[in-house]
Amino acid sequence: MSGDLKWNKIMGAALATAFVILVVKEGTALVYHAETPEKMGYFVDAPEEAAGGPAEAVLPPDWGTVLPAADLAAGEAAFARCQACHTAVSGGPDGIGPNLFGVVGGPVMHRAGFAYSDAMAAHKAEAPTWTLDELDQFITAPGRHVPGTKMSFAGIRDTNTRVNLIAWLRSQGSGGMAIPAPDPARQPGAAPAAPVEGAAPVAGAEAAGAANGGQTGGAPTTGAAGQPTTAATPAAPPASTSPAPPNA
Repeated sequence: MSGDLKWNKIMGAALATAFVILVVKEGTALVYHAETPEKMGYFVDAPEEAAGGPAEAVLPPDWGTVLPAADLAAGEAAFARCQACHTAVSGGPDGIGPNLFGVVGGPVMHRAGFAYSDAMAAHKAEAPTWTLDELDQFITAPGRHVPGTKMSFAGIRDTNTRVNLIAWLRSQGSGGMAIPAPDPARQPGAAPAAPVEGAAPVAGAEAAGAANGGQTGGAPTTGAAGQPTTAATPAAPPASTSPAPPNA
């Protein structure tokens, strides 16, 4: 009798446990219900091109104008995001990235003994110097400017932040690099290039010439009384002298 009671208790406990598990499972499904997406994956919000085609190319900074007006304190603050990998002091050690003291205007791969990537070595063959433009493009998007670089930093999209950062880096051992003269071609609203001499006249000028009796410039001709004359109407062609066709 006692044995049957023992088995009844065991079976009751097992059924109660299964019931609790079932209740918890169903309750969790009701509270945390998730629908299966129609298309697997993650959506990445990227800016779309304008309806008329790709956006116009952004002019590079006019260094002769922006560097003298750069905010060095803001540039030093921007460098704080780089300090996890870089130093920029004279004699400072290399970290995950090389020491950047004297980098502006210096050679690419300027730190002897640092293990640069093969991608950076290949880039050096094409652009051996860290010019202002090279640094600006690299800091904007390192992985895009030098595909395969070890630098995993996403980049700095804001132009003013990059200008201030490069100006501050220039003050760290690169002061000997002269600031270039202002470049009008890089300034917003630069005047378009002058038309080429000897180019064909525009359609509007041709139309105006046609309205003036075929003249493309100057005033219309005048008659004896000072009134403008009109172009002579060509005479009608002579009537045909061929015989009329015979009646059908």
